[in-house]
Amino acid sequence: MKQFSLAGLLRVRHAQQQKALAELSEANRRIRDVAERRARVERTLVDAAGSKSIVTDAATLIAVAAARASTRSMIAELDAVADAHRIEAAEAQSEFNGARARSIALEKLEERHNALALAEELRDEQLALDEIASNNHRPSQFTAREGEQS
Repeated sequence: MKQFSLAGLLRVRHAQQQKALAELSEANRRIRDVAERRARVERTLVDAAGSKSIVTDAATLIAVAAARASTRSMIAELDAVADAHRIEAAEAQSEFNGARARSIALEKLEERHNALALAEELRDEQLALDEIASNNHRPSQFTAREGEQS
């Protein structure tokens, strides 16, 4: 069977697809990591607000307020980072979809090539079988001459 002439390009497309998939996976991992960090920070804020510690002086009150403000600021920063990671993930998804589409187009060409090559191979085999069959049913010239001499 003849080799698919675009096999090298198909391997390149598959490599591009695998790279895009790895980048998409990494982008999704970063989104999960930021979400987990945000959840931990938010739990810290909720735990601090729920604690029953008694504030006895102004300095402690200011420190608690500063800690809460800092935690809220950290949550806002994590939200911004999460938004950036979601944008990166959307771009990675788009890149993967494009790479997959390019691979699929070549895969379909390869399938069509293989089907045509197989059909050609089967046709050649059938022609050879037909030739063998027709030669077996023809009387040979030798036997025909013997019949004339008798």
